[in-house]
Amino acid sequence: MKVGVFTVILRSMPLEQALDYLAGLGVQAVEIGAGAYPGTDHCNIDELLESDRKAKDFLKTITSRGLGISCLSVHGNPIHPNRDVANQHDAAFQRCVRLAEKLGVEVVTTFSGCPGGAPGDKQPNWVTCPWPPEYLEILDHQWKDVVIPYWQKTTEFARSHGIRKIALEMHPGFVVYNPETLLKLRNAAGSEIGANFDPSHLIWQGIDPCAAVRALQGAIWHVHAKDTSVQQWNSKTNGVLDTKHYADELNRSWIFRTVGYGSSRQFWCDFVSALRMTGYDHALSIEHEDSLMTAREGLEKAIRFLQGIVLNEPKGAVTWA
Repeated sequence: MKVGVFTVILRSMPLEQALDYLAGLGVQAVEIGAGAYPGTDHCNIDELLESDRKAKDFLKTITSRGLGISCLSVHGNPIHPNRDVANQHDAAFQRCVRLAEKLGVEVVTTFSGCPGGAPGDKQPNWVTCPWPPEYLEILDHQWKDVVIPYWQKTTEFARSHGIRKIALEMHPGFVVYNPETLLKLRNAAGSEIGANFDPSHLIWQGIDPCAAVRALQGAIWHVHAKDTSVQQWNSKTNGVLDTKHYADELNRSWIFRTVGYGSSRQFWCDFVSALRMTGYDHALSIEHEDSLMTAREGLEKAIRFLQGIVLNEPKGAVTWA
């Protein structure tokens, strides 16, 4: 396994400066934002697609520092009921797939998206309960009329460009938010669909990430290293469905944290071990969204923490039995 970093948190730095900083900290892989919500601060997609020389130079800029690209990320909502948003994010995804093909990057990471609840809606509608019965009607419409047709078409597009790993981040607010919904879409749209496994989104839902890893054996394409602290003094009163702004840390039921500040070291040892047992040996990409720390402090703490946790050498032989 490799310690990686999602470089969007360093978007204020030029790419070369960010790479030098991360390489100096012992980072081994980078996740590059390539459109939609992550932006393109470190990756001029159109320029790289148009010029073989610039694409080659871009790749050399990264590999010459001893780093690899763990994935290209184009997190967006390509099935947004606002067609302008949907079209922009779908086009960004297609450009990202074409660039991944050109650069030899195996994994493209995004969200499943969330459509409206009915034709003509203007905003996404994320359903969280089965009653009153119209909520089940919404889900039926979303999956049958929008989600599955879009991802069947999009998986075929990725396949035609040699991309066999579309990593969907299981994220509340989108139709794929847990192992069950990820596998539902995978079964409907193709084995190219897998997980960008971010435990932080599962923890606050009450999901055991290690159990989820086992449920997704063979379908985990990428992993985010991000933690969550469930703040019992608030969650025991108001539950975990919390719409307060992330900056309202004191009053929220849960907040994102740097690895080791929400869950114990033992959890992260168990998590890495579960990944190893189920066949994942790719990057653990640090996504810094800890509002109690600066980017520098959060990244450096996370890097040091993970360097003591990841399993660097191949799985050992059982010589004692």
